[in-house]
Amino acid sequence: QVQLVESGGGLVQAGGSLRLSCAASGSIFSIHAMGWYRQAPGKQRELVASITTTPRGITTSNYGDSVKGRFTISRDSAKNTTFLEMNNLKPEDTAVYYCNLNRVRTATTMEADVWGQGTQVTVSS
Repeated sequence: QVQLVESGGGLVQAGGSLRLSCAASGSIFSIHAMGWYRQAPGKQRELVASITTTPRGITTSNYGDSVKGRFTISRDSAKNTTFLEMNNLKPEDTAVYYCNLNRVRTATTMEADVWGQGTQVTVSS
């Protein structure tokens, strides 16, 4: 069974920075995409950023419009870990941030989506 451990959330002032980490464990053979979603109170969960690596090692990143130019996603495939560097944070970035793995192949199964437990990010004005 794949498990995710998220870390790095917290309280920061507007204009500040945070770095989120998500480490996956289990008998993982491959992960198609790793990403971050967020959900603010009363709002739907939305994509923050995702990163995909092809079998040939070509990496593609995708960002939500509201975070482009401020957030950077990266991935350490050897460690099954993804990071989200968040700069110039704004109060509207306040939300619970969830790590997501898409199309995870393990020793026994293929899991379509795996979600972390979420980490709170609060940006004060």
